[in-house]
Amino acid sequence: MSTAHALPDGTRSVECAVADFTSVARGKIVARADFDAMGGCRLPSVVLGVTLTGGEPDAVFGPILPEDYRDLQLVPDLATAVAVPGRGDRVSVICEPAGALPRPGRAALDASALSPRAALRRVLARLAAAGLRATVAPELEFFLVERTPDGGLRPAGVPGGAGGREHALEIASLERTAMFAPYFDALFDACAAQRIPVTGHGHESAPGQYEVNFAPGEPLAMADAVWRFKRLARETAVRHGFLASFIAKPFADHPGTGMHWHASLQHAHGPHAGLNAFVDAQGRDRPQLAHFIGGLQAHAPAAMALLAPWAHSFERLRRSDASPTDARWGDDDRAVAFRLPASSPANRRIEHRLPGGDASPYLTLASMLGTGLLGLQGALPRQDTGPALPRKAQDALDALHASAALRELLGEVLVDLFVAQRRHELGERAALADPHRDWDLRHLVEQA
Repeated sequence: MSTAHALPDGTRSVECAVADFTSVARGKIVARADFDAMGGCRLPSVVLGVTLTGGEPDAVFGPILPEDYRDLQLVPDLATAVAVPGRGDRVSVICEPAGALPRPGRAALDASALSPRAALRRVLARLAAAGLRATVAPELEFFLVERTPDGGLRPAGVPGGAGGREHALEIASLERTAMFAPYFDALFDACAAQRIPVTGHGHESAPGQYEVNFAPGEPLAMADAVWRFKRLARETAVRHGFLASFIAKPFADHPGTGMHWHASLQHAHGPHAGLNAFVDAQGRDRPQLAHFIGGLQAHAPAAMALLAPWAHSFERLRRSDASPTDARWGDDDRAVAFRLPASSPANRRIEHRLPGGDASPYLTLASMLGTGLLGLQGALPRQDTGPALPRKAQDALDALHASAALRELLGEVLVDLFVAQRRHELGERAALADPHRDWDLRHLVEQA
């Protein structure tokens, strides 16, 4: 990580933000002097072990993390220092856990093993060792909603607009989008302050649903951008009197929330440096494109636990509404998992359409680029349909737990921790009389 950059002049406090397996920023705010003295900050290790609901799985505390909740070090990536909107004297810096985490009676744990961001950096190092680099661009969907008295959801009413709201789909409606202009103006001003490269937005295919597009960029920077954007979208919505939510399927009869990633590979050095590695000099597809897709297909069943991280996430896939339900690929086909959009040879790329908006951008990109690279290096064949995908969270977690490939890519500790947390949450959810209302809508609307 970069530590050579300096914080802006006038910084009085620093927000140390760390990514866990959700999209919620964890961390603390420290005075500038303390930040400088500590080289970041300290955080109790329990923060990275608890579930979305604050549960403490027995499979985590003791087997993986120390039971005494001792502190771990958060090391800042100063290249990520950005302004906190509305706070001219405070900056936010993305940090990662690092160093040896003592565990009484056991070998110390390398704290970086707990970090999805660090896992993505390791996958990018593999790409670099293979003489490749990646360019990615996300398309992120989300909903503007409000809660109903009975615990459900409905599209958000227009602020200051006498409660007017969308009662049926108004796809691509510029008028409805314009009614939320104050929200989007504030959101995109915050994005500019944090160097999040949004390029456009529009009304999507469900009531209250919008999509935001991002400029192409380097994978780690784009994962940071999506992670930060989700937080800004939620915080800005609350200030405008409604909720921004990335829950996978808020309305059963309408499409769900996707996080689609376009990805291409370039030669990193040599005579072809900077050129698209998926095509040859004549602009024809190289076998490497098919092998990359073959890797995505071969490991899709295990990766589904990362791309659809909660039981509710699978509602988006079971009730597909243009969400893929298997591991097929296709040319310019939005019903498949791995789409090859119409493009010039220089922009030949893959669109990965399986991830939900509730997934971690770091784990999504790490699994996508990592398994694609495995397919390329192993010359895996591209299949017409691909393997069957899990239809429920438990099956996906079992596949991830058993995947030697993803364990090697992401790390044994990270996979075990992820699986333990999600299984604990499944147990909580299954014990409720109405799991969708009392777990999904209670916890995922504001935290997915």
